Amino acid sequence: METMRFTQEIPVLGGHDVVVAGAGVAGVAAAVTARRAGRSVLLLEKSLTMGGLATSGLINLFVPMCNGRGVQIIKGLCDELMRLSVRDGYDTLPKEWANGDPGEKSNGTRLVTRYSSNIFAMTLMELAHKEGVDLMMDCLATDPVMEGSRITGVVVQTKAGRSFCPAKVVIDATGDADLMARAGVPTVTGRNFFTYIGYKIDLDTCQKAVRTGNIRDAMVAESGGGIDLYGHNQPSDVPLYTGLSSAEVTDYLLRNQSILLSKLRKTGRNTRDMAQLPGVPQFRTTRRVDGEYTLRVEDAYRHFDDSVGAICDFDRADYLYEVPLRALYSKACPNLLTAGRSAAGEGYAWDVLRVIPPAIQTGQAAGEAAALAVEMNTDPGKVSIAQLQARLARGGVIIHFDDKLIPDGCTAPAPAAPDLEHI
Repeated sequence: METMRFTQEIPVLGGHDVVVAGAGVAGVAAAVTARRAGRSVLLLEKSLTMGGLATSGLINLFVPMCNGRGVQIIKGLCDELMRLSVRDGYDTLPKEWANGDPGEKSNGTRLVTRYSSNIFAMTLMELAHKEGVDLMMDCLATDPVMEGSRITGVVVQTKAGRSFCPAKVVIDATGDADLMARAGVPTVTGRNFFTYIGYKIDLDTCQKAVRTGNIRDAMVAESGGGIDLYGHNQPSDVPLYTGLSSAEVTDYLLRNQSILLSKLRKTGRNTRDMAQLPGVPQFRTTRRVDGEYTLRVEDAYRHFDDSVGAICDFDRADYLYEVPLRALYSKACPNLLTAGRSAAGEGYAWDVLRVIPPAIQTGQAAGEAAALAVEMNTDPGKVSIAQLQARLARGGVIIHFDDKLIPDGCTAPAPAAPDLEHI
């Protein structure tokens, strides 16, 4: 490949304790948590809206935050954001959960909600701004600036040109481990099926919404390519996508939007419209950090001394995990953390780790670890685990799941995942 050398003097923008790259739900959680801990925080987002896949990606579903039988496992900031997601839009919150964790009174009801992607995105921006997080939208984090193995800040590209944002700790919440990879941290590349979903309205769905009194009924999912996580209906002539190049993303969009358009052309042009197309690629597993520990499916029911929160399997009841702090960083760059779907998970455990509730929880953990590291003048991986866990617990996080929730005889590795609805 032909190369060129490019040098440029660029302005330095302020100086923050913590810089978070990516304002998906994990990045927002990290930024808000670090700010609430008293640190100065800059949140960078390449698009014009917050929420990432949870909003612009149209994955507008808070999958279960409980053990599948109504006992809440994931709390803390995740519970706060879940309730914010339905506060100003249509509400599918089970009545048992309306006023907080119902405990044993849930009658086995699973905590599942759907929300308006656009309204939740605005709510997230309002939250970050009110908490005092400094925001830079329409701002792409392009490169880490390194001194040896340590990151000193991030180069960003905006309409005004390039700038440098210094930081003591950086959190890569890009979803794709972009800064991790460019900082020389070992990463693992995933593969994604041909999935693509937008939202359509037509005269029939609008009439249904009028009858039910719920605007949500006016919009229906319309798919381009295959629609499940395990490749059912994957075209044989379509490659699996890493999602890590413009060429791949462009090919993915061309193929999928062509399918959508052909479907629309079979119906009356005055009777329907595409209400919303995804604003970000709907890839789930692009690239993640090869962390100091990689969560595996065999870790179901395992307690970790450095746990930063219990999580649950979003599809199957009773399978419980804990996320170790070590899954959020690599010693290759000790003051660079990650959160969200780029945390270190393998196989089906990666699927468990990447969905909205665990992503928020890893964001809260990364934000708290970053804040504590700045306070202690050390690296996130060297903070007092006892102090970190105490702070997370005060923030509502369940550090260790209750062994009483483990079904009798369930100490063996979790079985292979069943077929799952596309989430």
